Amino acid sequence: MPSSHLLLEEPIRMASILEPSKASFFSAMTKIVGTLGPKSRSVEAISGCLKAGMSVARFDFSWCDPEYHQETLENLKTAIKGTKKLCAIMLDTVGAEMQVVNKSETAISLKADGQVVLTPDQDQEASSEILPINFNGLAQAVKKGDTIFIGQYLFTGSETTSVWLEVSEVKDQDVVCTIKNSATLAGSLFTLHASQVRIELPTLTEKDKEVISTWGVKNKIDFLSLSYTRHAEDVREAREFLSKLGDLSQTQIFAKIENVEGLTHFDEILQEADGIILSRGNLGIDLPPEKVFLFQKSALYKCNMAGKPAVLTRVVDSMTDNLRPTRAEATDVANAVLDGSDAILLGAETLRGLYPVETISTVGRICSEAEKVFNQDLYFKKTVKYVGEPMTHLESIASSAVRAAIKVKASIIICFTSSGRAARLIAKYRPTMPVLSVVIPRLKTNQLKWSFSGAFEARQSLIVRGLFPMLADPRHPAESTSATNESILKVALDHGKSLGVIKSHDRVVVCQKLGDASVVKIIELED
Repeated sequence: MPSSHLLLEEPIRMASILEPSKASFFSAMTKIVGTLGPKSRSVEAISGCLKAGMSVARFDFSWCDPEYHQETLENLKTAIKGTKKLCAIMLDTVGAEMQVVNKSETAISLKADGQVVLTPDQDQEASSEILPINFNGLAQAVKKGDTIFIGQYLFTGSETTSVWLEVSEVKDQDVVCTIKNSATLAGSLFTLHASQVRIELPTLTEKDKEVISTWGVKNKIDFLSLSYTRHAEDVREAREFLSKLGDLSQTQIFAKIENVEGLTHFDEILQEADGIILSRGNLGIDLPPEKVFLFQKSALYKCNMAGKPAVLTRVVDSMTDNLRPTRAEATDVANAVLDGSDAILLGAETLRGLYPVETISTVGRICSEAEKVFNQDLYFKKTVKYVGEPMTHLESIASSAVRAAIKVKASIIICFTSSGRAARLIAKYRPTMPVLSVVIPRLKTNQLKWSFSGAFEARQSLIVRGLFPMLADPRHPAESTSATNESILKVALDHGKSLGVIKSHDRVVVCQKLGDASVVKIIELED
C-alpha cells in the first residue's frame, strides 16, 4: 500500500510554494460534492457554488421533506442553465440512522457528569433529563460501558453542539446514560451513533424506498449514496430495487462506509458498488483516532486499483463558521488528494455553513496545489504492476493513452465513449492533464418510444478525478465512420479551445474506436 510521502513529487522548489495559484477553467482535477441546504439553496448561492467548482449536488434526505428538496433542485436547474456548468445529482439515504426527536425544537442543555435517559417513547417531550429516539431496539443493542454520541451535524464529543454519553444502566426499553461533556443541542433532529454496536435497522428503509421511487425517479438521480452500508448484500438489494425503476437502472450506487461493520466487509462491498464514500465523521467515532489514517490510506488505495471513485468527507468542519480552514484541515485536504481521493464531499460546510462558496473555492485551490506535486510516475507504475499481465484490451489502450500523453506532454486526452468505461479507465491511471470524455449517445427503445442514452454517463463522470464530460451530437452514431469521427473530434477540439485548455501547437492524445479496433493517436495542432 503506497504512503503519502511516496506519492509526492520530489524535490519541490521552495520558491514554487510562494508562487500564486494560476486560475484555469478546471479549478482542480479532484471533484467537489456540495450538500445543498438552507445556506446554499437559492439560485444565486448555487450559481456561486457551481462557479467555485461544485460538480455534484448532494441532497440529504435525513432531514426535511421531498418538497423542500424539490424546490432546491429546481433552483439548481436554473443555476446550471445560467452558469452553463454541468452538475450531477446525488440522493443520500437515511439508512440505519438513529435520531433523537425534539418536536418543540427548544434548545436542550446537558451538563457534564449528569444523567440523561434515552427512550423509544416519542410521545415524551425532549428535555435535559429525557431524549426520545426513533428506534425501539437500543436497549437490546447496548450494554453498560458502551459509548453513544449525539449531535446535529458534528458529534466527536469535542464540540459544544454535540454530546458524548456512556451507558450506565439499561431499564426495560430505556437507556440511562452518564453525560461526559457539557453541550447544547439545538434543532428538531439529532443523529445518535452507538460506537461499535450492531443496530438491527435495514440499510434501505421503507422511507428511503418511497423517496427513491418518487423524488428519485422524477429527477433521474445520477448517484445513490447508500448510507450505513455494512455488507455487499446491501448494495445488491439496492441495485435490485433500482433495476425496477426505469431510468434509475442506470443510477450508480456509492456505498457509504460509516462504521466498523462496513469496514470489516470493505473488499466485498467495493466489488459490488460503483464507488465508495468514506464517512469519516461516524468512522472517526467507531475507530480509535490513531487508526483513522490507516483506514483512509488502505481504502483509497483499494478504490484506486479497482478504478472506482472514492469520495472523502469531513475535511473542513471549521469552515462551517469560519472563512478560513485550520492548518490541520488544509493539510488534511491535500493528503486526501495525495492518498488518491476522486472527490471531496462537503456536508455541514455548505448545507448550513456561513461561507458555502468560499469553502468550495478554498478546497478546490488546496486540491489543485496538491495535484501539482502528486507523483504520477510512481502511481502509474504501481497501477500497471497491480493490474498485471496480460491486460485486457481496454485496460491496455487506456494505460497506453496516458503513457503517450505524458511522454509527448499533451495538454489534454480526448476519449470517445458510449458507456463511459473507457474514459474512466484512462482516469484510473491519473494522467496529469484533463481527460475530455466525449460521450456519444446511443439510440435505445423500451418498445413504446425511442430515446437517446448518454446523459447519465456524461454526468456520472463528474465525480471522477480528472474526467470532464462533453455530450456529443446524437446524430453521430457510436459505430461511426472515419468521417464522422473527425467531425466529432473537431467539435471536441473547439470545445477544448473555448475552455482555454487547448492552444495552438499543443499536442492532444485521442483515444477512439475505429470499426472493431481501438486506437490511440497523437495530434499536433496548427495555428
